[in-house]
Amino acid sequence: MNTITLFFLALGLSMDAFAVSVSNSMCHKGLDRRTALATSLSFGIFQGMMPVIGYAAGRAFANAVSALDHWIAFVLLGWIGGKMIADAVREWNAEEESCPAALTMGVILTQAVATSIDALAVGVSFAALDINIATAASFIACVTFVCCVAGHAIGERFGRLLGKWAQVFGGVILVAIGARILVEHLFF
Repeated sequence: MNTITLFFLALGLSMDAFAVSVSNSMCHKGLDRRTALATSLSFGIFQGMMPVIGYAAGRAFANAVSALDHWIAFVLLGWIGGKMIADAVREWNAEEESCPAALTMGVILTQAVATSIDALAVGVSFAALDINIATAASFIACVTFVCCVAGHAIGERFGRLLGKWAQVFGGVILVAIGARILVEHLFF
C-alpha cells in the first residue's frame, strides 16, 4: 500500500472521529482547548490501536485466507464505508439532535472506542496485505488527531451539516479504496 493510499485510508477512517469532534464543539459551547486536545488525542490513540489489534487477529488466520485477501479487504472496507454512509443518512433523518449532557472522560473514551471500531476491521484486512502495521497505525493515529483538532475548530464556527457530510465522505473513501485493492489484485 503506497503512502497516498494510506493517507486516504487514514482520512476515511478519521471522518467518524472528525464528525464527533465537530458535534462535540457545537453541543458543548465554550469547550476548552485542553478538553478538545484530550478528545483528539483519545480518538487518535484508539484509531491507531485498533488496526494493530485487528492486524494481530488477522495474522493468526493469514495462511487460511491468503488466496482471498483482496476480496476480504474489499468486503470489509466496502462494508465499513457503506455503514458510515448509512449511519450519516440515518442521522439526517433523526428527529432530534443528541448531545451528551457533559463531556466527561468516560464519554470521550466511549466516543473514541465507538469511532475506531471500523479501524479494527481495517486492521484485519491489513493482515492480508503486505503492510508495515506500525507505520500504518501511527499514520492513522496522527491523521485522526489532526482531523479531530480541525474538527473542534470547525465545530465552533459552522453548523452540524459539515459533520454529517464528513462521515459520508469518509465512507466513500473507504469503499473506493476497497474497490481499488480488488481491481489491483484481479487485473494487475
